[in-house]
Amino acid sequence: MQEHGDQTDPNDPADPADPTGPPVPEQPVSDPVVPELTTRTLDARSLRGIAHPLRMRLLNSLRRGGPATASQLAAKLGESSGATSYHLRQLAAHGFVEDAPERGKGRERWWRAAVQSLVFDSDRLEGSDPEIRGAADLFLHEVATTHNRELSTWIANRDDWLPAWSRAADMSDMTLRLTPERSAELVGRMHELVDSYRTGTPAEDDPESAQVRIHTHVFPVQEG
Repeated sequence: MQEHGDQTDPNDPADPADPTGPPVPEQPVSDPVVPELTTRTLDARSLRGIAHPLRMRLLNSLRRGGPATASQLAAKLGESSGATSYHLRQLAAHGFVEDAPERGKGRERWWRAAVQSLVFDSDRLEGSDPEIRGAADLFLHEVATTHNRELSTWIANRDDWLPAWSRAADMSDMTLRLTPERSAELVGRMHELVDSYRTGTPAEDDPESAQVRIHTHVFPVQEG
């Protein structure tokens, strides 16, 4: 599953340590704003470094909002600057963020995202110890929480946007009967379609344009 993306279904019902479960393809979890993506596939070590709610929010904020200081991020996220500073240093130690020297002209350190797309590949984590499986669960639950928070924010604030955005927004759900292979094909084609819209994007000063969040969820359910 990709957070732009990760290439493993985060809702895979199989135990990650159970090799008999159905294989779930790698797929992109969070989306960047720029056409050229810097992608990082998570392994056991890097998963430990990112699987924390505040660290994931910090990285998302830098990816979507651009370089910032620990104090600016603290004000934006409602955290203390001590907490954001500590977790930014931890993210840097694992290669998720880096210094933004072009901004660092004052006393405070500026940070920017070093990666735009995270890939969560459950195949790499099969047979991992309980600590890693716990980190994987935390990571995936935080992705789901972020999606829910973003959607709830849109619903609460949709009257602040032009009416055209209410007509253009979408909240849909569908049910299909698929095999894991067909499900993987569907996910791949959806991601290809989204990627095709990364070119020819309107200018940032276009008054009618805005960043748009797109969430995709594909998972099996019990019938009945």
